[in-house]
Amino acid sequence: MIIKKEIVDSLFAQFGESDITQLSIREVGKLVAQIEQQSGQEFIHMEMGVPGLPASAIAIEAEKQALDTGLAAQYPNIEGIPFAKTEIARFAKLFINIDISPLNCVPTVGGMQGSFAALLAAARTNPDKPYTLFIDPGFPVQKSQLHLIGVPYKSFDILNFRGEKLRDKLESFLAEGNICSICYSSPNNPSWICFSEAELQIIGELATKYDAIVVEDLAYFGMDFRQHYGVAGVAPYQPSVANYTDNYILLLSASKIFSYAGQRIGMMITSEKLRTRHYPNLKNYFTSDVLGHFIPYGVLYATTAGTSHSAQYALAATLKAVNDGELDFASALHPYAEKARLMKAIFLKYGFYIVYNDEDRELADGFYFTIAYPGMTSGELMKEFLYYGISAISLAITGSENPNGLRACVSFVRLDQMAVLEQRLIEFSKQVNK
Repeated sequence: MIIKKEIVDSLFAQFGESDITQLSIREVGKLVAQIEQQSGQEFIHMEMGVPGLPASAIAIEAEKQALDTGLAAQYPNIEGIPFAKTEIARFAKLFINIDISPLNCVPTVGGMQGSFAALLAAARTNPDKPYTLFIDPGFPVQKSQLHLIGVPYKSFDILNFRGEKLRDKLESFLAEGNICSICYSSPNNPSWICFSEAELQIIGELATKYDAIVVEDLAYFGMDFRQHYGVAGVAPYQPSVANYTDNYILLLSASKIFSYAGQRIGMMITSEKLRTRHYPNLKNYFTSDVLGHFIPYGVLYATTAGTSHSAQYALAATLKAVNDGELDFASALHPYAEKARLMKAIFLKYGFYIVYNDEDRELADGFYFTIAYPGMTSGELMKEFLYYGISAISLAITGSENPNGLRACVSFVRLDQMAVLEQRLIEFSKQVNK
């Protein structure tokens, strides 16, 4: 151990939770910060999914210019400024290969607000369909959003239902007739699995068959580095369920794609069919029963009354550079892949194994990966790591049914810490294998 057991145990006890796996991501971050302060030891931080690259210079300059013109004194249009909406629609065509009108594109206060708006709107469409279905593991805060508004949900762990097995599992829920929406991320937070085209087709076909809205979280857009998705208008394109159903709402985040997390700017793309569709039940919550009107004027207006005016210009300018072929956003994100490659090799060298893999090929190197150690539960491993100055979160809070895994995020781990990580894992393996 490099940190005294008494320090870790006493600080953890202050959280009033006996099961360390139940701590939220932010709580783990707070605990680790306190241990660092008291012990004087810098951690290998793998707990927080926070961007670790410089923000887009194009975005920063565009936002400065927008502020200089006085936009800080003006409310933005709730549906988004025309510049941003136009470039989002272009981006969708050039990088997902879907034709969409700017009317269907709305800037949001990060992907989180987009998630909240989409899930809430879907839950209000039909009183006979109150449930959201999560394909887990997933981002735990999305479930917290539903808890806050009293919306029930169901979920299942994708681990044993890849490929064609997904069809029967998914249909077993949808056939009950009470599912309003299906939510997942791909690339996936926390596992980094990526749905194949065949799996996305299954989801799309069943969403159409059972009239469910797919809320597809593309926060890590283009970050499956086994392919290069960074050339405008040239295949391969970012895989999406939008190619297989008209029942979709896509969520994108400038936080990860453009390392612009601090300004809280994201994108929501809704299919034409859903944007113009009437859902009579929405009248119980708003003046209009049209989904594309309910989301901006019913949900976004009631929560933030729009998205930061200057940040929309930052987003639009960056998207324009990407769309015009002047900026290869995907290549700029490659440091994550390099760190993941090195970290996974170190963990595997000292007896760890990857919990979630893609069915037909080796897991991509990217923002996250999942690890476990033979004979140790996630709680045991998570706690033991703290004594060695390593932090990660349990898969338990992500909906995973695997009792042994942790999520490792690469963003805050520096290249100069790789040797430190290896040395700490050497000490760890010596201790647990005594």
